[in-house]
Amino acid sequence: MITPHAHSVRTLVYATFAEEGRAPSIAELARKTARTPVAVRETLNELTDAHAVVLSEDGDAIRMAHPFTATPMAFTVTPQDGYDDRRWWGGCAWDSFGISAALQLDVRIDTACPRCGAHLSYGAGPRTPPPPEPAIRFPRPAARWWPDVVATCTMIRAFCSRDHAEQWARQSDVHDGCIADAPTVWRLANGWYGDRLDPDFTPHTREHNQALLDGCGLTGPFWRLP
Repeated sequence: MITPHAHSVRTLVYATFAEEGRAPSIAELARKTARTPVAVRETLNELTDAHAVVLSEDGDAIRMAHPFTATPMAFTVTPQDGYDDRRWWGGCAWDSFGISAALQLDVRIDTACPRCGAHLSYGAGPRTPPPPEPAIRFPRPAARWWPDVVATCTMIRAFCSRDHAEQWARQSDVHDGCIADAPTVWRLANGWYGDRLDPDFTPHTREHNQALLDGCGLTGPFWRLP
């Protein structure tokens, strides 16, 4: 659980990401909450401990508030509605679907296949699954996702096909990943992130998230949360 003030800061962080595609600065949060920058830093540390946000390496800025990221990564997410000019960076293939789920918005996701460099562009929405391909490769078991969560997100990539994902893994000499199809990861994102912008959001329990994984058919030791 987090304190009421931390909850209000979290709400501001997510509202800024949702509406403007960026993270609020510490000074901005201090102004909007009538707190000092030092107090806001303490609150952000509380949210970090609760896995509600990820701070930059220097601890002086918000790096991620899943599924949003403040830093350009491998995925660009834009509304399918041509009149909505918002834009978000997706931290990974999973988070890109998560942005759609959190915003309850049909989106277009653009990225590149790590194996061949081909441009990948596909749509998804809260009720509209993506095409069967691309294939999504998770780099490490679920028990190891959070300790270096930025690196984990960086490596959850979309490939043209399962064959390309397997070729890339062999050529890169990495062996402990797992590949899932895009509709499965989309279903997981809907359950994992669909309530992320709710005003009364409370973090999911480990048991809740494990049930989401199991319900998507992501079972076995690789998908076992710590």
